[in-house]
Amino acid sequence: MSNEYTIVFRAEGYEDRSVAVSSGETILEAAKRANVPLDAPCSGNGTCGKCRVKALSGEAESEQSRHVSGEDYAQGYRLACAARVRSDMVVFVPPSGFAYQSRIKISEGEREEAGFSAFREELREGGFTGDSGIEILTLTLPRPDTGDPMADRERLLFALETRRGEAVPEPRALALSLHAQRKLPTVLREGNFSVTCVIRHDAGEDRILNVFPGPQTPAEGRHPQAAGWPRAAGLAIDIGTTSVSILLLDLLTGEPLAMGSAGNGQIRYGADVINRIIESGRPGGLERLRRAVVDECLVPLIRALCRKGGIDSEQIYRAVVAANTTMTHLFLGVNPANLRLEPYVPAFFEGGSIRGVDAGLELHPEAELILAPNIGSYVGGDITAGTFSSGVYKKETLSLLIDLGTNGELVLGNADFLMSCACSAGPAFEGGDISCGMRATDGAVEACVVDEDTMESAPRIIGGPRQKPAGLCGSGLIDLIGELFRCRVINARGKFIREGKRVFRDEWGMAGYILAFAGETETGRDLVLSEGDIDNFIRAKGAIFSAIRTMLGSLDFTVDAIEEVYIAGGIGSGINVENAIRIGMFPKLPLERYHYIGNSSLSGAYAMAGSRRAAGKVTEISRGMTYLELSSHPGYMDEFVAACFLPHTDGGLFA
Repeated sequence: MSNEYTIVFRAEGYEDRSVAVSSGETILEAAKRANVPLDAPCSGNGTCGKCRVKALSGEAESEQSRHVSGEDYAQGYRLACAARVRSDMVVFVPPSGFAYQSRIKISEGEREEAGFSAFREELREGGFTGDSGIEILTLTLPRPDTGDPMADRERLLFALETRRGEAVPEPRALALSLHAQRKLPTVLREGNFSVTCVIRHDAGEDRILNVFPGPQTPAEGRHPQAAGWPRAAGLAIDIGTTSVSILLLDLLTGEPLAMGSAGNGQIRYGADVINRIIESGRPGGLERLRRAVVDECLVPLIRALCRKGGIDSEQIYRAVVAANTTMTHLFLGVNPANLRLEPYVPAFFEGGSIRGVDAGLELHPEAELILAPNIGSYVGGDITAGTFSSGVYKKETLSLLIDLGTNGELVLGNADFLMSCACSAGPAFEGGDISCGMRATDGAVEACVVDEDTMESAPRIIGGPRQKPAGLCGSGLIDLIGELFRCRVINARGKFIREGKRVFRDEWGMAGYILAFAGETETGRDLVLSEGDIDNFIRAKGAIFSAIRTMLGSLDFTVDAIEEVYIAGGIGSGINVENAIRIGMFPKLPLERYHYIGNSSLSGAYAMAGSRRAAGKVTEISRGMTYLELSSHPGYMDEFVAACFLPHTDGGLFA
């Protein structure tokens, strides 16, 4: 009998993908090689239950588990990570298996762009606008003839130098990009030697990046933002471990043009950075991870935003990326192995001079790519950008920034000092390690209230009242656990102590709370929060609180010294701080000291894209910040263990 088989992966809306496999190889391993974006946040450890597939034909050896009911098992459902191939197979991947790839979401404007408009006012007041370094200028050139046969390039540069005249006191070099040079002969003659130039003012040089027939005026009936119209656009990109957000902006005005988000395609290699670093060390792993975020996520999302904003991608002249240190390395295809090995040394803090096309992005060929600088192995550019956008760096009072992403990162300080650290909170706040977890997109429960007497729940779902629930995002998870604890449905260890139609126990003795029954959900299965999920969350919230206590203790501060707390992260529309305090995630402080500021990483990248002064300030912030390595800090583990209860082993901290 042959030990070589073929698997055909099938999914609604996708073309079949085939891959050769060896006997005993798991379906998940085959899916990774076939580039099938199967959701596997636990990286194949069998703990999350999200890599469910259905065998339409063929045989795979797999034991039943708590993630696959007896009825589903009989119908052919398996966990891809636990099913070993024993024959040729046809495998169906349900829509939930593609959740982190298929849900590209383009904002319709309104709330998100209104928020950036308000932030733009703050930037203007702080002097961080109007210096993008990009200019659009129209020049009229003398036509060549036999008495003046000057070449097109030199004719254009001479006209630009003449136009500048004495307005530029210091000598500056003039240059023409190859992209513009290739277009120039045609553009000059189409425009009767009137040309509109997009110019980037670099240190000591004015460089013409693009040219268009000019002067440009809208044709009758043509929208000013139509494709091909001279624009100067930039990108602000937040690459999170779980999801990616991008804002397309006008570099001349700072106006947001389009905004969208998508799941990070790397999720199938694990929900956390450690699993991805391990994957990057396998043959071809680094390139697989790079392509998963660039080709599968960033490029399609940028294309969608260009369509929404009405521009060509060649009119994007700057991109700013804010991401944690591991994501920055993987995005560029730089080996991240040393990030997880003592003494935890990154390959770089600052990105230096990079072109966007060299990183695989579809932009203008000479578009600059700016990386928000990293601080340490687990505190990256998302935090330096967030520190800028939150304003913590200029506060007179002691302030705390908490970024609730796939990992928990914190910044403590004011205008005099800044200290940062990262804690191993895990991916619970963005849906990883939670069986019903998902990122904050349509179908996610983002808030919830539980009735103390009946244990009935009233969830609020992203997408509106007609949207069926599909899972819990971070804010919904905090709310539900806080409510279950308030209603005495669970105890301090996260175990269920009440019975009712919403509480069930499976054949393995695991209890859970049914937030929505099968007929009410998008997936057609009960939406359940299990004791295992609660245990994972308790460790995540314990990591956050113990990190806060450790940072304060290292500086001889108490919790009461914190005047302002800024909560960041795309975990939902907001966060119920009262519930977060109730379960021991945040310190007990007056509620008015807490402020939810959303995606501070994207806001910081937006400021950096539109203002060179802002980009310089973020670099200045990063160079002046102290990085505290919690893993080697004495006493941190004691703090962590004490915080792994609801709310804490020391009840006096929350009295």
